[in-house]
Amino acid sequence: MNSDHPGRRVAQVALAAALLLALGACAAGSGESAHAADGGAISVLALGFWHGLIAPVMLIVELINKFAPHVLPWQVHVYETKAAGALYDLGFYFGLVGGPGVLWGGWSRSRR
Repeated sequence: MNSDHPGRRVAQVALAAALLLALGACAAGSGESAHAADGGAISVLALGFWHGLIAPVMLIVELINKFAPHVLPWQVHVYETKAAGALYDLGFYFGLVGGPGVLWGGWSRSRR
């Protein structure tokens, strides 16, 4: 199959756009994130894990907002202050440390 097929490129761009929307949908500091922080223990743990996974990207976004405040149309934070607690922290650290390492390690092993 030809990897230069235009339909394949459109699908890749659409997938990237969908992933970016999903990434920002529940970023720390958003209304959805604050709502999820009011949920039960599983919700708070999952929210912490998600914020840990996206923390490197959100740090870049937060720095851009700090030094060039009108470049991006949204305000986000690395950490959700409304969900502060042991379960959120546990999920956050598992997402921050374990998530990317597991994903990258699994990807690099499959490429060999």
